[in-house]
Amino acid sequence: MFTGIIEEKGKIQSVGGGKLCIEAKKVLSGGTKIGDSIAVNGVCLTVTSMTDSSFSADVMPETLNRSNLGSLKKGSLVNLERAMAADGRFGGHIVSGHIDGRGKVEKLEKDANAVWVYISADKAILNLIIEKGSITIDGISLTVAKVDDKEFAVSVIPHTGEETTLLSKKSGDFVNLENDIIGKYVKKLMGLSRENNSSQIEKDQKFLNWLGEN
Repeated sequence: MFTGIIEEKGKIQSVGGGKLCIEAKKVLSGGTKIGDSIAVNGVCLTVTSMTDSSFSADVMPETLNRSNLGSLKKGSLVNLERAMAADGRFGGHIVSGHIDGRGKVEKLEKDANAVWVYISADKAILNLIIEKGSITIDGISLTVAKVDDKEFAVSVIPHTGEETTLLSKKSGDFVNLENDIIGKYVKKLMGLSRENNSSQIEKDQKFLNWLGEN
């Protein structure tokens, strides 16, 4: 599990053959070892090898298809976060590292010391976004400020802009999106509840029909 608080920006050393090699420093300190999880642009990856200044991770075709990792090239910067330690501070929100899909950056607008970032996405993703709720964009935990049936917007403060890759994006770029996991579970449970209620109503109706015939 992650929190969406980016620890550093890493640099892609090589990409290909289902493997990423990333130059990093902070996420490799503090006892990081092979088998540990590191979120790369919000995608949970497993460290398969490492040196003092880099680590490698395998990437499945499914991951490349559902995220922007497939567009990375040598020199690309990525947001990095280690899995949350059990005794760590919970600074963002619950982030699983399992991407729901990609969004497209529509525009960036300067607003005093902040920057508005507008992102369009599929309806399935937008349906789980609420104003003042949480969203993960390329691994960054952010608060939704605006949302409609076509896009949503976040306001990025200078610190977040400096510590992540978000403000380096331009119109047309794709970003990885992960909806709030709590919202996804609520939607699932509500759907199951409706199915169960519908099934029970159908059974009751059949029973009443049987009584009427006998």
